[in-house]
Amino acid sequence: MTTKELELEIYLALSKTGTYLCFEVMMPSCFSGGQGFANERVDLLTYDKKGDWRFYELKISVSDFRSKSHKTFLGNLNYFVMPRDIYLKVKEEIPKDIGCFVSCDNFCYCIKKAKRRDLQIHEEPLKYAFMQALSRQHGKLMKLRLNEKTKTSNEVDK
Repeated sequence: MTTKELELEIYLALSKTGTYLCFEVMMPSCFSGGQGFANERVDLLTYDKKGDWRFYELKISVSDFRSKSHKTFLGNLNYFVMPRDIYLKVKEEIPKDIGCFVSCDNFCYCIKKAKRRDLQIHEEPLKYAFMQALSRQHGKLMKLRLNEKTKTSNEVDK
């Protein structure tokens, strides 16, 4: 399974009215004590109308799960997302307060619930980081649409 495939499955599982989500959100620098943005991203961040922030780290292999890269778990609820076969190999290594979504047969579901905790980062800069990432994703979509429109126009001109 690729990261893009896992992203699509978790997107379909989590997208619903009242939940806002964005992939690859850069953490604000207040997390690291500096200015601007820290050099750390969360794979997926959601915010819902109840005011809950959920952080998700996507892992597509055992080595990815065990890597020394940061696992950004600063939310009210924090989750891993991984294929089911990877989960079966690492489930004993998942901290008790971290939940897990697994992908199996093109469907993603929660196999382990996260324990609620206080947000570990200032909410105001997190909202700005969330909006910045959403804007970046929207910009990518608009460029893709523009490229498709240009491509279609060029084909018609031939």
